[in-house]
Amino acid sequence: MAVYSAHEVAEWAGKAGFKWKLEMWVEILCGLLAYKIIRRVFFADSDDPAHLADLDSAHSDLCFALASRLEKLYSGRCFVGLRIPDPDAGERQHIDIVLVTNRELMVVSIHNISGFVEVDKDGNWTCPSDKKHKHDVIPNPVLQVNRLAANLQAYLEQRGAKLPDGYITGRVVLPNPNCRPSYAITVQPEVVLYDQWKDLKADSKGGLSTWFKGAFSGSKGDMQDSLLQNLHFILSTSPMWDRLELRGDKNVLGEFIEFKGRHDDIQALKCLKRSKVSRFIVQKSTLFGGFGRSRVQILYSPRDYRAEGTSSSEWKELSVKQYTEMLFQPLHSKKVKKFKLSSVASVTLSA
Repeated sequence: MAVYSAHEVAEWAGKAGFKWKLEMWVEILCGLLAYKIIRRVFFADSDDPAHLADLDSAHSDLCFALASRLEKLYSGRCFVGLRIPDPDAGERQHIDIVLVTNRELMVVSIHNISGFVEVDKDGNWTCPSDKKHKHDVIPNPVLQVNRLAANLQAYLEQRGAKLPDGYITGRVVLPNPNCRPSYAITVQPEVVLYDQWKDLKADSKGGLSTWFKGAFSGSKGDMQDSLLQNLHFILSTSPMWDRLELRGDKNVLGEFIEFKGRHDDIQALKCLKRSKVSRFIVQKSTLFGGFGRSRVQILYSPRDYRAEGTSSSEWKELSVKQYTEMLFQPLHSKKVKKFKLSSVASVTLSA
């Protein structure tokens, strides 16, 4: 029987320990590599926003953020992304936000501009451009928002909602803290500066704060409930942009085009037509039936024009493969973009 010295035993134990640690780290690294491969192949882009880096959702995000704050402040209802027909232009005009309270209706136009903003000889606004020594020219925003308000009033009258004079007005909101408008801009009552927006508070009557409704003349009473309900119905059934909500709290206004994927999935998705469905929610990917069969669950709401909307019991469900895609054209973009359903949180379709 061989006899080993204490030194030899210690040396052998050290080598064995080193070998065990090396094998352990190799197993860990192989496991991480396998996890990344499986995640990329079967759960690609489900939580990774890198593929959306070139998507500019800033304006849409601002619209929904401002609309949410206005609703909370004034217990009103906001409609975002309306597309009201303009008889003079022969096309539909985009409106950022329409705020409806029991005392007034306001058209809100958002301009997220920074730097020094001046007024040129034609009344248009000029501000620094991304290009050196260049300036962007913005057609007179006050004139534009007042024109939108007039078009909206004419549209509402066509659909049977006759409002007294002065109930509809327009506001231009400048929410960027780095915006430095000239005096000629700040004195216009339709313009809401960053400091005013930041300090905005509701008045005790449930209407708009004093400075926010400064352009109104005379006193106004509350709208009749029947008129208010009619306004809500008309605006909720008016043409508007579709809303795409992405994981990572991104909102995109635009137009849903179609789905792309395998034949059986496209057949299952045929029921998601805007004429029949108002909204669908995409749940996160899960594995069904073993390795490699990742699918996403879709809950969809049948279109319902009743005032109370769709009840939870009326939501329906389907599932498709998680790499199924949808085509969506963002507002102000000439290119149609492709999104994996695994990166989508929900889609709201206009009528």
